[in-house]
Amino acid sequence: MTQDQAIIFAILGGVFVLFAWGRWRHDLVAFLALLATVIAGLVPPADAFLGFGHPATVTVALVLILSRALSNSGAIDPIARRLARAAKSERAHIAGLSGIAALLSAAMNNVGALALLMPVALQTAEKVKRSPAIILMPLSFGSILGGLVTLIGTPPNVIVATYRGAVTGKPFAMFDFTPVGATVAVAGVAFIALIGWRLIPKARRGAAGERALFDLEGYVAEVHVPEGAPAVGMTVAEIEDAAREADAVIVGVLRDGERVLGLARRQPVGAGDVLIVEAAPEDLDTFATALGLDILGTEGAPAKLLKSRDIAVMEAVVPPRAPIVGSSVLALRLRSRYGVNLLAVSRQGTPIRKRLRAVRLRAGDVLLLQGDAARLGDVIAGLGCLPLAERGLQVGRRGKAGLAAAIFAGAVAVAALGVAPLPLALAVAALAVVALDIVPPRELYDAVDWPIIVVLGSMIPVGVALEKTGGTALIADALLAGAHGLPPSIVLALLMIVTMTLSDVINNAATAVVTAPIAVGLATRLAVDIDPFLMAVAVGASCAFLTPIGHQNNMLILGPGGYRFGDYWRMGLPLEILIVAIAVPMILWIWPL
Repeated sequence: MTQDQAIIFAILGGVFVLFAWGRWRHDLVAFLALLATVIAGLVPPADAFLGFGHPATVTVALVLILSRALSNSGAIDPIARRLARAAKSERAHIAGLSGIAALLSAAMNNVGALALLMPVALQTAEKVKRSPAIILMPLSFGSILGGLVTLIGTPPNVIVATYRGAVTGKPFAMFDFTPVGATVAVAGVAFIALIGWRLIPKARRGAAGERALFDLEGYVAEVHVPEGAPAVGMTVAEIEDAAREADAVIVGVLRDGERVLGLARRQPVGAGDVLIVEAAPEDLDTFATALGLDILGTEGAPAKLLKSRDIAVMEAVVPPRAPIVGSSVLALRLRSRYGVNLLAVSRQGTPIRKRLRAVRLRAGDVLLLQGDAARLGDVIAGLGCLPLAERGLQVGRRGKAGLAAAIFAGAVAVAALGVAPLPLALAVAALAVVALDIVPPRELYDAVDWPIIVVLGSMIPVGVALEKTGGTALIADALLAGAHGLPPSIVLALLMIVTMTLSDVINNAATAVVTAPIAVGLATRLAVDIDPFLMAVAVGASCAFLTPIGHQNNMLILGPGGYRFGDYWRMGLPLEILIVAIAVPMILWIWPL
C-alpha cells in the first residue's frame, strides 16, 4: 500500500465513522473530506470544486426543482385522495400507500413523494382507527423502492449512470434501470403488503391513532384571574415569561367569554380574564400559585381550548437536515420570532413535556405547534419541517397540474430519445416551471435539498482521488482474494450486499460515489462486462432498510410512527434478502456478464 492510498483510506474511514456516528451533518463531513484530500495533495486545488458542476450533481438539483413543481401544482393530489377508498382494508391500505409511493418516486424525488403522502396516510389511518406504525414504514420503504425504476428516481442511479459515461463514453439512459428496478419494486411492494407489515413489532402496531402522539387531556386547563391577584395588570408577555419559568405555555386568553389570543403581548390582563394554559399538572399548580390564579380545569375538551376560528394546532415532523436540528426550544424563541407556541414534542412516540425549554430537537421529532391559522403552515415550512396535515389549496397553481406534468414528461422524453442530454432537458423544464410561476422564484432555492448537493459535490472528487491513487484497484483485489474461486455471479451478489450494508449506515449518494469505481475494478479483473456490476451498485446503494439513518425517509417516519431504532431491521432484513435474490438474477438476465 502506497502512502497516498493509506491517506485516502484514512480519510474515507473517518468519513464512514462520522456518517455512522450521526452527530455531525453528512454535508459537513463530506466537505471536510474534500478539504482533507486537497490538503493532502490527492485532489489538485483547481479540481476541488469540480464536483459541484458535475452532471450528476446538476441533475439531482434539477430533479428536485421539478419535483416541487409537481407538488405545487397538485398533480399528485387526485391520486393521493383515492387512498381514502382503500383505507377500510388493512392490506389494501398498505398496498395502496406503498404502491403509489413507489410510482411517484419513479418520477420525482422520493423524499418529496413521502412528504406528499404522509399527511394522507395519517389522516386515513386515524379515520379507521389504525396505528400509524402499520402504514408509515411500508410507505417509506415503498417510496425508496420506486426510486430504483428510472434514472432520475434516486441520486445513486444518476451517479452510476454518469460514472459509466466517464468510463465508457456512454451513460446509462433514462429507462435502462427499469427492467431490474421495476421487478424489484413490484416484488418489494408485494412483500411489504402481504408479509412485511406483520413483522413490525406488535407494541407499535397496537398503538392508537396518530393523535395519541399528543394526548392533551389533563395538560390543558382554564385558569381564572381573580381580583387582587398578582397577575392583574401584568402584560401577556410578562405572564408568558412567568409561565416559561414553570414549564407552562399560555395558549389563549378569554375575556367576557370571547377568545382574544392574538392580542398585543403588551396588553395588560385584567381581573375576570381566563388564561388557557398547557402544562403538566404539577407545573400548572406551580404557575397558578405564583400568580395567585384559580385553576378551573379542562372540562374534558382540551382541543376546543387550543383552537378557534383563527387559531390552529398542527403537528410537524423535523427532517434530518432541518436547520432547527440541534437547537434548543429556548433558543428558537418561537413565540417572539414567529408568533407560535410549541405545546409538546414527541420523540419516538413518547411525548416530552418536562423542561421543554431545554430540549434539543432531533431529526424525527414531532412538534405540536399552535398559532395563527393563516400563517402556521408557512411558519412550519420556514422552520424546515414537514406538516403532518394535508396542505391547503395554493391559489393560482392548482390549475397547472397538467401543465407541470406535461413539462416534466416532455423533459424525460427529450432525454430518453437522445434529443438533448438529460441535464440540459431538465434545465429547460426547470426554467419553464419557474417562468410559469408553478415554482415561484422565491421557492426555487428552497426546492433543492442543498445538503445532498454538498455531499455529491464534495464526495465526487474524493471518489476520483480514491481511483487515481489506486485505492479502488486495491479494494477490488482484496475482495477478489476473499472470494477466490467463486464465480462472477457470486462476486456480483457480494458486491450488492456490501453496498447495501454501507448504505444502511452512510448516505446513499456517498455510497454510490465510492463503490461505483470498485464495481468497475472488480469487473475488469474478472474480465467481464462492467454494466451488471454498476447495476448491482445502483440497486444496493438505494436499498437502505435496516436503520432509520440509512435514508432520509426512514428518519422522517421515526417520530410519527412511534418506532424504535431496532424496529426497521425486522421488516428491512427480509426485504433486503428478497431484493438480492431477485435483483441478481434479473441483472444477469438483462445485463449478461
